[in-house]
Amino acid sequence: MIRLFALTALLLGLGTTGAPAQTRFLVPYTPGAANDTLARILAQRLSVATGQTVLVENRPGAGGHLGAELVARSEPDGRTLLVSTNGLIAIGPHLYRKLTYDPLKDLTPVVRFANVPYALGASPSLPAISIGELLALARSKPDSIYYASSGNGSVPHLCGELINLHAGVKMVHVPYKGGAQAMGDVVSGTVQLYCGSIASLLPFAQSGKVRILGVTSEQRSPLLPDVPTFKEQGLSGVEVDSWVGLHAPAATPRTVVERIAAEVGKIMAVEEVRRLFEAQGAEPEVIGPDAFAKAVREESARWAPAVKASGATLD
Repeated sequence: MIRLFALTALLLGLGTTGAPAQTRFLVPYTPGAANDTLARILAQRLSVATGQTVLVENRPGAGGHLGAELVARSEPDGRTLLVSTNGLIAIGPHLYRKLTYDPLKDLTPVVRFANVPYALGASPSLPAISIGELLALARSKPDSIYYASSGNGSVPHLCGELINLHAGVKMVHVPYKGGAQAMGDVVSGTVQLYCGSIASLLPFAQSGKVRILGVTSEQRSPLLPDVPTFKEQGLSGVEVDSWVGLHAPAATPRTVVERIAAEVGKIMAVEEVRRLFEAQGAEPEVIGPDAFAKAVREESARWAPAVKASGATLD
């Protein structure tokens, strides 16, 4: 009982009055998104582990920055945590011109708990079955290959820009209002390419409606063991994925941050939890506060030239 009380106090920010407290996982996106689902799995397990309710609250808006700013301005007591992504923390500062907070300074990394690998899907009408053939085609016919995205400044958009940047080609970006609409036009052949999560591409690949040219992660994916990475096919610099983690207000005590990271690590080691994550197309992983902070800084620097090359800006 003593250990449970101490854990609850540190994890959930138990006040000095001794009154029980709830914690919030604030998801800055709409319900049903991949990061929302993963957050709910984790929150339910933390609730069981601590004996206290861990709520998941959706606060979408401004590409996720509405919710992120709310967390940044919250009391640094461990009670309000942001479910963060690289699009929000590492890309957003380069993309949005009028942010009223700094994701890298006003939020502190707590733990990264999942990675969502990406791949490049092509319409079967595209006469290319590998990254090499795609680039040869793009070089021979500049501005003739169109790649879809889920919106300006999105990870799928910037994935295409990284290919342009590092391969020295010029493919044309076509933004959509969401991934589903973009995939529909790839399947129909209206556009030729879409860089998205493997989980979103896999059903189309299995039915023969999309051809996967390569995976953008450092290593091959267990979901696509026979598909080589971009790097294996001779193109470096296009290491793209989408991670999910927890951030807290910048002044949150280190002891609270470390305890949250440790408890999340224990939960992510449970085989059932890992299977639940894998069923969502996510790779379970645990990266603690210091390594997470270093990775975010490095990723922010890597995305900066892609955002600049894209010319994308958002208010």
